[in-house]
Amino acid sequence: MQRWLPALLRRAAGANGDRAPARRWLSSSSSRLFHGTQEQKIGSKLRVMGLPVDNSEAPRPHVVEDCRGVLQLLSDGTIVRSSAAAYTVEDRDDGRVEWRDAVYDSARGLGVRMYRPRLREGKGRRLPVLAYFHGGGFCIGSYTWPGSHACCLRFADELPAVVLSFDYRLAPEHRIPAAHEDAATALLWLRDRLLDNADDGDDVHAWLADAGADPGRLFVSGDSAGGNMTHHVATRFKAEGLSPAKISGYVLLIPAFDSKTPTQSELLSAGTAVLSREVAERYSRLALPVGANKDHPMLNPLGPDSPSLEAVGGRMLVVVGGDDMLKDNQVRYVEQMKAVGNDVELVVFAGKEHGFFSRNPWSETGTEVVRAVGRFIHRDAADSHDIN
Repeated sequence: MQRWLPALLRRAAGANGDRAPARRWLSSSSSRLFHGTQEQKIGSKLRVMGLPVDNSEAPRPHVVEDCRGVLQLLSDGTIVRSSAAAYTVEDRDDGRVEWRDAVYDSARGLGVRMYRPRLREGKGRRLPVLAYFHGGGFCIGSYTWPGSHACCLRFADELPAVVLSFDYRLAPEHRIPAAHEDAATALLWLRDRLLDNADDGDDVHAWLADAGADPGRLFVSGDSAGGNMTHHVATRFKAEGLSPAKISGYVLLIPAFDSKTPTQSELLSAGTAVLSREVAERYSRLALPVGANKDHPMLNPLGPDSPSLEAVGGRMLVVVGGDDMLKDNQVRYVEQMKAVGNDVELVVFAGKEHGFFSRNPWSETGTEVVRAVGRFIHRDAADSHDIN
């Protein structure tokens, strides 16, 4: 009977296209070829007849997770991203620093923004290299955002240094450890271009060499999620990493270290804080592997399943905000790093919330952060290298 159904339905619609007889037939209980509620049966029959179906009462997808309006996860699983930054930062790009963009992973479309001082003291003097990873809870952010751009402008001009700011894959499309894998890829790419081992024909090596980039003075840094990634880079490459290039130190700016058990600083944090408990939980849900909790080794380096901190190599600077809900975890990390013999320096900025540097890099506090990083990078007299 089903092969005659279209003809029967067209006949039910009437020769002149009048839908009234069809709707009477659609509403009747005589047809047992369709299943479901009465409305579902009518909708199915209308579709078979080629007639329009009113879906106005069907539930529409709604937002179930929102990250500062930049990333939204809808109830049907759709992910909506905006190209706009989550916050604005004053543009003070006055030309003292040259910068350009490149691609370090063409297969994944991952880019890097490179900075160098326009004027350098002494043509033969080499500059330290600072690899930088932005923050954003592993879910949002980019090297193109004004905050990240401003931080790198300051580092390049005032340290001074050659700075490379890397993008990486974001969650929830790419959950942890995708970002950490990209950080390792970025540093291997950088090593090759510092040492002229590139095989893809780009001119990055020449640009870095002309800037005086010193492969023997590479520092790795990151803000928030980027600070977390910096710890894992230190664990992966250790003090001797990237040979024959040399990682001379690590700078963790307000690193995103969380834990399943709330700390005192988390419990006392304000609900209106830039990083509140609610916001931190949202990032964790979206960034961690499905089913994982905040003691996952990639989020909590002090968790029950995390490797020993003895595996971390190289000297380190950790910058902390005194009012950051993650402060206790960050300070405890420094204490335990020192306990196993690691060379770690801690700088705490009283009264500052999470992300205070990247959100307001031109402030007086931002100036103090840049100075602290500069002192760390230039701490050892042996850090000075001249081109032979």
